[in-house]
Amino acid sequence: MSIFVGVGRRALRLFADNKGPWGSSDGSSGDEPQSAPDKGPWGEQPVSGARRPASSRPSAASFDDLLKRGRARFGGGGGKLPVAPDRSFIVWGILAVLLVALLSSMMHVIAAEQRGVVTRFGRYSHTLSPGFSLTLPWPVDNVQKVDVDKIQEIAIGSGQEETLMLTADQNIIDIAYQVRWKIRDPEQYLFSLAEPDETIRQVAESVMRSVIANVSLNGAMGEQRGIIEARVADEMQKTLDAYQSGVIVQGIALRQADPPAAVNEAFKAVTAAQQAAKTDVNNATAYALQQRQFAQGQATAFDKVYEQYRLSPEVTRRRMYYETMERVLRNVDKTIVETPGVTPYLPLGEVRRSPAPRPAQ
Repeated sequence: MSIFVGVGRRALRLFADNKGPWGSSDGSSGDEPQSAPDKGPWGEQPVSGARRPASSRPSAASFDDLLKRGRARFGGGGGKLPVAPDRSFIVWGILAVLLVALLSSMMHVIAAEQRGVVTRFGRYSHTLSPGFSLTLPWPVDNVQKVDVDKIQEIAIGSGQEETLMLTADQNIIDIAYQVRWKIRDPEQYLFSLAEPDETIRQVAESVMRSVIANVSLNGAMGEQRGIIEARVADEMQKTLDAYQSGVIVQGIALRQADPPAAVNEAFKAVTAAQQAAKTDVNNATAYALQQRQFAQGQATAFDKVYEQYRLSPEVTRRRMYYETMERVLRNVDKTIVETPGVTPYLPLGEVRRSPAPRPAQ
């Protein structure tokens, strides 16, 4: 312990202006007792029988010069060390920074599409409306801003990831869909669910599987897609409300409803054949409808003629005769002679006919 005390005292003497490393300039050490001549500069005992030569001992004047040159190099002229800055300015600067940070943690500006959820010592306190608000400083009050107007989206299933589900007719279908939702109650959204986004994803997938299990493959691929989207959105909202999630479902959009990739080509061929068969059935139905309408039109015309025949049978009979003969003789070569008592024979039909072209010789 005495060694450390001695070293400390000699270190202090090094920074004194009137003392060298071994004591005062005149050989005295001031208030301290003079060191014994048989001890080294740090208080150690020399080896017995050996003394340091006088020429090798450092002089006090040389150390004083060395010390002054060091002071002049690091502290400027005059050989004095630089004066330490006033600590009061540092303290006031730190206090000013802390005051600004304290005031900034008390003032909050909430945008129109946001709500500020205030927690006091980690427990929910109240919700800030849009505008400027004041709270207790941090760490007493903490404000978390939540966007309640932003519509967020979660995509489930994609081209690289198959989401296989079982339909009601025991077929497997690959479903890809998108869930749109937004925050309705910031307090419930932040504190009721540990991971809100993951919870919404899992609820959407569970509800979609339950709905697809009650729909056929063809219905899921086309004709019932709108019904599936509406049912999934409704069931999801009921489940999330039971969880008190503070989330409102905006809608479900089916982006893909195809068979698995392994049987997709075969399924396309089957679908094409079904479409062709449906086209043939539609054509046959249209032809049958056309013929039925034609027959009904013929029957309606016959009924009208029959009504006229009942009113004047002779006139109707003669008219029907003329119309029938007109249809029969329309495309027949004929000659009509109406002179009474004369039966001439003239090849009028042959005359009216144009001569047939002769073959080229």
